[in-house]
This record gives sequence, C-alpha cells and structure tokens, in this order.
Amino acid sequence: MATAVELSTQIEQRLLARNQVFESFFAVEAPRLAEASREMSERFLRGGRLLAFGRGPCATDAQHVSVEFVHPVIVGKRALPALDLSCAFEPWLHTLVQANDMVMGFGPPEGDPEVWAALDAANQRQAMTFALPGLEGSYFCNAPALDSFLHQELIEILYHTLWETVHVFFEHRELGHDVGEAGFLYPFLGKKKQQTFDVVAEVAASIRMKVHDDALLRAQVAAEQAEQIGSAAIAIRQRIERGGKLIIFGNGGSATDANDWAMDCFMPPAGYQPIPAVSLSMEPANISAIANDVGTELIFQRQLIAQARPEDVAVAISTSGGSKNIVMALEEARKRNLLTVALLGYDGGEVVRRRLADFPLIVPCDYIPRIQEVQASIYHLIREALEGLGNA
Repeated sequence: MATAVELSTQIEQRLLARNQVFESFFAVEAPRLAEASREMSERFLRGGRLLAFGRGPCATDAQHVSVEFVHPVIVGKRALPALDLSCAFEPWLHTLVQANDMVMGFGPPEGDPEVWAALDAANQRQAMTFALPGLEGSYFCNAPALDSFLHQELIEILYHTLWETVHVFFEHRELGHDVGEAGFLYPFLGKKKQQTFDVVAEVAASIRMKVHDDALLRAQVAAEQAEQIGSAAIAIRQRIERGGKLIIFGNGGSATDANDWAMDCFMPPAGYQPIPAVSLSMEPANISAIANDVGTELIFQRQLIAQARPEDVAVAISTSGGSKNIVMALEEARKRNLLTVALLGYDGGEVVRRRLADFPLIVPCDYIPRIQEVQASIYHLIREALEGLGNA
C-alpha cells in the first residue's frame, strides 16, 4: 500500500493529467458545441424542452442537466423546461417527444445501445439529439478515454458549456445592444449587436477559454489540496474497513454529484469492488416530507439521524459551504462522532469557519460550474483511492 506521500503525488499527477485530455477534446469540439448551443436556444424559443436520460450512474448526469436548466445558478436567468426521464426513458420519450425538443442521452465511455435506440426514435420525430457518447445524432462525440470517471467529468464540463452558451445566445438575441449578465461570461460580445450565426466562432473561442480556466483551477487544487485529498481517502478507507459506509448529501447540482459518488461506490465500473454508500439526496419522498413538515433546513439532518452509525462517514458537497441544511447535517454528524468530509467552493464558508469537517476539500473559486467540475475530479480520485490508487 502506498504511503500518504506517495498517494498525494499520485493524486496530483492524475488531476494534472485530466487537464491535457479535457483541453485537447474541447479544442476540437468547441465549434460544434457553439453551433449546438445556438440551435438549442432557437428550439427553446420555439417551445422546445430538454429531455435527458441515462442508465445507472449515467442517470445522475441527466439529473444534473435538468436542474441546471430549470434552476440556473446565475440569478436572473430564465428557467428552461428540462426533465430527467431516466427511470423509464423509452416509454416516457415515446409519449413526450415533439419536433422542437432536445433529447440528451448519457452512457458509459463505450456507449449504451439502449440509449442510442431511444435517441434514434427521438430523431425520427425531428427532435435534436445528443449522444454522449455516440456515433450519430445532431451532436455526438466519442469518449476520449475509456476511464469511466474521467469520461463523466468531461461530459459534465460539456453540458455546463451548453447551458452557459445557450444563455449567451438568448441575451445576445433579446438584448441587442446590451449583453447584460452574459458580459462577464463572454466579454467579447461587447455592446455591438450581431447575428447569432456571426457569434458562433467567437463563442467557440470563449468555450476553449472556459475549459482553460477550469484547467488552471484543477492545477491549483492539485498543488494545494492533493495531500488533504489523500489524507481524506485514507481516513475514509479506515472507516469502511471497520464496517462503515459513506453518507453523502448536497443540494441542486451538488445533489446529483452526491448521487453520482454514491452510485460509483455501490455500482462501480468494471474492475472496482462495491463499497457501501448512500446518498441522502436520492430520497425525494423523504426530502419533500421533511421539508413540508419541519423545514428545508432539516432534510439531511433528519435522515442522518435515522441512517448514521458510529463507524460511518458523513460527506457533504456544497459550492458555498453555507447552506443551512448542510451545516445542520454536519453538526449532527459531529455529535455522533462520524468522520466528516466536505467538498466545498469559495473559501469553504460556514463549514470551514465552524470547523465542521475533519477534511475540508476546497476548490477556491466563486463560479459554481467550475467548482462542480473540479469537485467531480476530487471525489472520483477519492473513490479510486479507496481500493486501487494507493496500491502500487
């Protein structure tokens, strides 16, 4: 088994290696993504909906896409119609798909024939289709690597890019001489009105810039957080060896990341051994019941009281570190002597100030999509370390 120092070095190297793969991919794909975003904006304006789906762990990307478009992270952006149809995508698509819709299918690096068949049926109804990955569709791409975790991270960057760029085309079309909120995302648009077709090349350049920003942030985390990530992985592994489980939770996009991490544990890719884990964010009936009866602040704490055992690990995922339900759940975990781990953004927020996490893992950024993209790299590396990354 590798030492803590060796594990830290491996984690740093794997974080940096991701950057080369991601930047190479988007250097080629940026023009196609810009054009796809332009068409998406037009379809939304015609009343189209985004219908997303996937099987197993890939379903969590459909969840993430849905929440990003319905509940945008930038205040003032419009709520766009999006649904996660993963639980029964074939019959659901059959009853819902219309010509202006966009249908997005997620699969593992090698693809999923059932997903492809559903996309083909949607295409026959004139829907715009996204095969992630795939060999045909309105937009499709091959996986640049067969590593399931790296593939998921790349796809998350991809759909964040689509979300950002769709809103750029909205604002450019509707505001004309003032790009408003889009200015900080794509400052090159300035105040001069252009046709959306003319903007595609410039948007593509800005997509590459955003991916580069993501790479710089991941490199910073590699330099500053690799040792802490490795130490967290070792501590979690010790709890699992004692019979513990991971109890993971988060809100919104972080909820889908909690679901993804949990599924990566109990339904891992080939070559991995299952690890006991639950996601409190994967319990809509419990969440809505608790929120309705006693308040949203308690949606994770109440579940934690029911689920936690002394040998367990409480894992919070939060971009702000200040959500009350996250703070209260970690407080409860502290009372029960659970190991506490927190993936955080900004400066770590209340979780850090109140020292509620034994292992705070901070992505020092104030823009939510970039935080989440790097957080995905972190929890995937922890997952690897729980059984394989530390062995050499």
